[in-house]
Amino acid sequence: MSIIEYEKAQKMGVKAYKAAVQKGRHPYLPVLDEIITENDIVKDVSLGVVRVPLSRIVGTSTRSRTYSFANNFMPILEPKTEFAYKWSALADAQMHEGIRDPIKVYEYLNYYYVIEGNKRVSVMRFFDALEIPAEVIRRIPKRTDEKENKIYFEFIDFNKVTGINDIWVSDEGNFQKLINAVFEAKSSFRKKHSDVLVAETPAAGTTSPYDDSANGNTGVLRAQNAAMTAGSAVSSGEVWTEDDTKDFMSAYYKFRECYEAKGGRKLENITTGDAFLAFLGIYDFYEAVEMSRDEMKKAIERTWEEYLTKNKNEVLDINLDPPTAGRKSILGQILTSSPSASKPLKVAFIYDRDPMTSDWLYTHELGRNHIKEVFGNKINTLKVMTAETEDEAVEAMDELIDKQKCEVIFTTTSRLVDASLKCAVKHPNVKILNCSLNTSHRYIRTYYARLYEAKFLSGMIAGALTETNKLGYLANYPIFGVTADINAFALGAMMVNPRATVSLKWTTLKEEEKRSELYREFFEDNVDYISDQDMITPKNASRRFGMYKLSAGEPENIAMPLYNWGVLYERIIKLIINDSWDDADSGNAAIPINYWWGFSSGVIDILLSNKLPYGVRRLVNAMKQEIIDGSFAVFKDRIVDQNGDERNEEGRLMPPEEIMTMDWLVQNVEGTIPVMESLKENAREIVELKGVLKNDEDTSGS
Repeated sequence: MSIIEYEKAQKMGVKAYKAAVQKGRHPYLPVLDEIITENDIVKDVSLGVVRVPLSRIVGTSTRSRTYSFANNFMPILEPKTEFAYKWSALADAQMHEGIRDPIKVYEYLNYYYVIEGNKRVSVMRFFDALEIPAEVIRRIPKRTDEKENKIYFEFIDFNKVTGINDIWVSDEGNFQKLINAVFEAKSSFRKKHSDVLVAETPAAGTTSPYDDSANGNTGVLRAQNAAMTAGSAVSSGEVWTEDDTKDFMSAYYKFRECYEAKGGRKLENITTGDAFLAFLGIYDFYEAVEMSRDEMKKAIERTWEEYLTKNKNEVLDINLDPPTAGRKSILGQILTSSPSASKPLKVAFIYDRDPMTSDWLYTHELGRNHIKEVFGNKINTLKVMTAETEDEAVEAMDELIDKQKCEVIFTTTSRLVDASLKCAVKHPNVKILNCSLNTSHRYIRTYYARLYEAKFLSGMIAGALTETNKLGYLANYPIFGVTADINAFALGAMMVNPRATVSLKWTTLKEEEKRSELYREFFEDNVDYISDQDMITPKNASRRFGMYKLSAGEPENIAMPLYNWGVLYERIIKLIINDSWDDADSGNAAIPINYWWGFSSGVIDILLSNKLPYGVRRLVNAMKQEIIDGSFAVFKDRIVDQNGDERNEEGRLMPPEEIMTMDWLVQNVEGTIPVMESLKENAREIVELKGVLKNDEDTSGS
């Protein structure tokens, strides 16, 4: 009889018991009856016999056996007891034939509490088993507003779709993101291989082509079959197949083993499920499935800082002012060569479409031309204008790095952030920066401009000039930063004219040819000044840009907030040339860097019409200088939203993180933040990535 194993297990139990006592923690198993009451439960649902992960079995249903075990399920009773003999007999059974009789458990909030079979759980844990068969009764709680409760009900939906119960996440929405990661991989594979015949699906119960013994292209064939049968889009009702579950768990188990071996268990603020989701944000799902354990280990090592970032409460190092570009030391000048005509610094710009068709991208193209003039033949700039999808962007960047030997890459829209991250992990020696806000990835730096400062001044001008007290604002995507621009414009108008209101409309609710309807609505509502797109679109030139007076004829331009991206690009290039890139780092490997510069850096400005009255011009210039000096801040002191709720109190300077992520509108704005379903299809991708709206918001109207 395996009394020797019992003695080993008991030592483990006693050690855990003493450690818990020393730390002031409960040393025994948790008891479900002491955690919940019958009033907490809506109903019980039988799930039948399923394989339950031992890591999620945490306690007992009643107090009767709890004092026989330490909190790690190891026994603590003396060896010469009936309990010890029974435990040892089960250990013998496990070693010779395996424990096959299912235990019985309650499942509550994705944790399991044993009704029958505590010793079987203890023995299986001692032998480091991963799963045990169990008859499961799910105890469904009442719905509450608590985060854990909401995540649990998302888990129930995830479990229904996938059949997977061996994973947990710590943020709302992450379970759906895991499902989407698989569907997106299937959809992407289908698009790439739509001309290849569908392979036959392996029969149920056969060996997974992704286990350690798998060779050849069987995994690709299965992926292809799944992709072919998946349907069109993630949102079109795709079905999670049995093969999806096998592939997911194959990849997840490999990831978990390598991640925890690297030290993942020590990261307290993220679960292994959160880390796996972050991993799938860098590597394609099928790529993860087909990785060997050695490949997975190396991939986790390359992406380790990403998990450190997720684990940190401080998400971003927000750089509000340009860092100083120092000069190279004498030693640095000897060891490194500066860019020159014979060896220029190669800098690439990635656009997701032709800059001549986009006011946003055109401003970045002007920035590229600016640094060409400033640095001359010391740099060589390249541009790619066909990166419409993530795969195209990754392919373009790989070619720029491998063939063109580019050392710096700027990706100019937030939709390219995932592609930027994937390339940065593969090419750690290349400096990749993405133009987006509130992006928490350590491997890339992000940059943006505080345009809201210029929008505030634009609002002041409109508020001072309006004769109807009705102003208009045309916004595009409800993403990070845009809400701050809207609110700043409204606050500027209200500062000089308390009666001024701002009618908010969204261009992403209308097709391009119907955009004229928005102007007609403004005109009919007696709106006389409008804040529109910030720059002209070269191939579709129009006077409808900046802030202008609306009339039946041609608009009269009054002011134009603008981006000087060339100033930002110039400063960043100087950091690199002068070896100050690392000096601008926070020094903390877990904190990403986001450059977010405003008037004081010269990255934004505002152009004023000669028709602007002298007094208004003087006021605007004075306020601009106060913003530059730091003596005035747009989002300081008391701010009230549309519902009359105080969002910022008197004397308080709103921190950058709150300004970035505003999902509310100030009191004099008439309009709402649109729901996802109301947006044009091509706008949803960007909003899903960087949107401020909530899925359950009821924001009807324009």
